[in-house]
Amino acid sequence: MIPYGRQSVDESDIEAVVEVLRGDWLTTGPTVTAFEKALEDLSGATRCVSCTSGTAALHIGYAAAGVGAGDEVVTTPMTFVATATSAMALGAKVRFVDVEDDTLNIDPALVEDAITERTKVVAGVDYAGHPIEIDELRPITERTGTLLLEDAAHSIGSTYKGRPVGSLSDITTFSFFPTKNLTSAEGGAVATLDRELGQRAHEFHFIGLVRDPERMRHPDEGPWHQEVHEVGLNYRLPDVLCALGLSQLRRLTAFKTRRAEIFARYQEGLAGLEGVRLPTQREHVDPIWHLYPLRVLEGRRREVFDALRNDGVGVQVNYMPAHWHPVFEDLGYRRGQFPVAEKFYGEEISLPMFVGLRDSDIDHVIDAVHRAVRG
Repeated sequence: MIPYGRQSVDESDIEAVVEVLRGDWLTTGPTVTAFEKALEDLSGATRCVSCTSGTAALHIGYAAAGVGAGDEVVTTPMTFVATATSAMALGAKVRFVDVEDDTLNIDPALVEDAITERTKVVAGVDYAGHPIEIDELRPITERTGTLLLEDAAHSIGSTYKGRPVGSLSDITTFSFFPTKNLTSAEGGAVATLDRELGQRAHEFHFIGLVRDPERMRHPDEGPWHQEVHEVGLNYRLPDVLCALGLSQLRRLTAFKTRRAEIFARYQEGLAGLEGVRLPTQREHVDPIWHLYPLRVLEGRRREVFDALRNDGVGVQVNYMPAHWHPVFEDLGYRRGQFPVAEKFYGEEISLPMFVGLRDSDIDHVIDAVHRAVRG
C-alpha cells in the first residue's frame, strides 16, 4: 500500500537529535532558540514561538490576539476542525464563511459581511499549501479593526507575490506533524509581525510566566522570582524535537522541489481524464504542495476512493467541513449552509503526496486513478 503521507527522516536528522540527547538540555534550551531563529529567517516574521502542535499554535495565536468570551472569530469550514475549536476553547463564537471554488480558501468577498462589532480575528487557511488572498483580506481586517490569522499548517515555505508565508498576516500558525511539509515529530509554531503579539504568544505558551523585573509587581522578591499575570499553558516544544525541526528546515527547499515535481507529474498524468477535476494554482503564488486534492465528479467519490484503496493507493479525504461536526451542529449550524465547501468535500480525494514517493509509485497512482474513474 502506498501511504497517503509519510515523513522523510534521514541520517542528518537522526544525528541532530542524538547530539541533543547527549547534551545538557532536553527541554527549553539553546536548540529551541536556534529553531525559532531559523523559522524567523525563513518566514520573515518578527517573532516565532515554537510549540507542541499545530493545534497548540492556533490556541496560542488566538490567546495572543486577546480572544475571549463574547468575541467572535470568522473562519472557513474547509479545514481541520482545530482552526475553529481552538478559538471556542477561549470562549469565542465561530462564524463560518464559504470558500473560493478554485483554491478552497476563505472567500474574501464573503468575509466583510460576516464581521460584527464582536469580531476579534479573521482566520484563513492555506488549503493544500496555496496561500490565502492576503491583498484582498488585509484591507478588510484593517478597515474593521480585526486581526488576520493565517493557518499555515499546509504552507510553510510557500510564497505569495514573492513574500514568504509568515510575513503576510498579523499572526501565522504552522504545524510540524509527520505528514506536513517538515516535521519535529509533533510540533508547531506561531509567527507574528508584531513584537507585542509575539511576547503575548511566548508567555501564553510558557504557563504565563513573566520574568522581566520591569513588569513584575514584586521585583524585589529575589533572583529566583517569576510571576504569572495571565493564565497560560505549558505548550513548550523541547530541545530534542526542535533539533529534528531545525535539521528538517535545512531540507525544506529540497522538500518543496520534490513536492512540486510530484504535483506536476499528477497534473500531466491526469490531464484530460473525464470525470475528474484537477487542482489549480494562481499565478501569483508559489506553493509548497502539502496535498494533491483530486475532485471526482458525478457523485462517484466513494466508489473511486474504495477502488483506489483496493488497488494499493492509500488515499485520504481532507476535510469534512468543520460545521458538520456535532459540536457545531449542536450550536445550530446545518448542512447546506456553505455549498462551495460542501460540494468540494463530496468530491475530494487526496492522492499520496510526500517527498519519498518514487516516480514508479506516482505512475502506479496515476494508472490506478484512470482504472478507478473509468470503472
